Amino acid sequence: FAIRALLTVTLALSPATAAAQSGNDATGEDVYPPLWDLVPENLLDFLVKDNKIVINAWNYRERLGVYKNLLSSSAKYFTAFGSQNFGNILWGLPLQHGWQFRTGRLADPSGVTSCGYEDGDPLCISVRSWWSCMNYYLAVIPFLGAVEAGLFGQLQHQIEILPPQERSADFCYSAADCRSRIPELMDEWKAYFEYLLSTERKAGTPTTFSSFELDDVLRLMWRAHVASIAYALPKFQDSLKYLSAPEANFGADWANAVDFIAATHFSTDLQTINQFQAFLPQRMLVEGDVLPSISGFSPQQNRVLLSLRALHRANQLTGGWLLKLWRRAMSTEAGRKMGRKLIEDLTSS
Repeated sequence: FAIRALLTVTLALSPATAAAQSGNDATGEDVYPPLWDLVPENLLDFLVKDNKIVINAWNYRERLGVYKNLLSSSAKYFTAFGSQNFGNILWGLPLQHGWQFRTGRLADPSGVTSCGYEDGDPLCISVRSWWSCMNYYLAVIPFLGAVEAGLFGQLQHQIEILPPQERSADFCYSAADCRSRIPELMDEWKAYFEYLLSTERKAGTPTTFSSFELDDVLRLMWRAHVASIAYALPKFQDSLKYLSAPEANFGADWANAVDFIAATHFSTDLQTINQFQAFLPQRMLVEGDVLPSISGFSPQQNRVLLSLRALHRANQLTGGWLLKLWRRAMSTEAGRKMGRKLIEDLTSS
């Protein structure tokens, strides 16, 4: 049943499933994260003070701007995978962040402040939000890893990330600061961007800026992604207390599922992620939401949440062996292709 649950979850990520169930057009404005056109497009669009580029990562617009700069600076490496940078595998990060913002998951869940609420500061990202703290390690750390790798070239200014009002010791705020605190995690993201930079010299023709196998970059990206979650998960375990039991369970289930999804090297381009997010809960879960019949959720959304729950429980009951077996099965390109083919067959049946 656990493997079946895994396949059901992954099914929601399958382009074949999504194409059949989602009417989104990859050229429509709604495929971008909220306020995408209003965020800083260049590093110098952020505040520049005392020869430093100062970024408030606790403001949705500015954190999203970090992602936009990553996407624009890496766009030239993904020209072979579609027009308008839609094939860039970094789209998964800002699209998930946009989903978190749109569904209220970045607001203060304790209700003590008005951070993130319409009648307060709607663009505020609360440090009490489990989702926002986890996301920090999938936004700021990749960004600073890219800075270290040289993705933005030789910068004329240092980059400084502003600390939150609480829990400042749980984060790092510059490339040097993060390098001293979390060198292994910085290495993972730096390796991803260094690989992209290294492909410039391997381009075969003048019309091709870079040349690489998509599976290679997906492997490096997912490796760094999983490392970020593994580091942040125990650090912010106590933040789950602010959430309802159903929402806290969903958060933990989501983090567990990422390990399984990562092993398949699923593509995180714009179209695929937009299609899969249609199956995620479009609001915070509250007390009284009982699977598999949460009011207002589609049958598919209920099934995905139930499958995430079952997968997490099965992995816990086996002491993590379920994940180890899955990773072993996905350890070769042939295995990953078989896994994807199985998913496609299931969707067409």
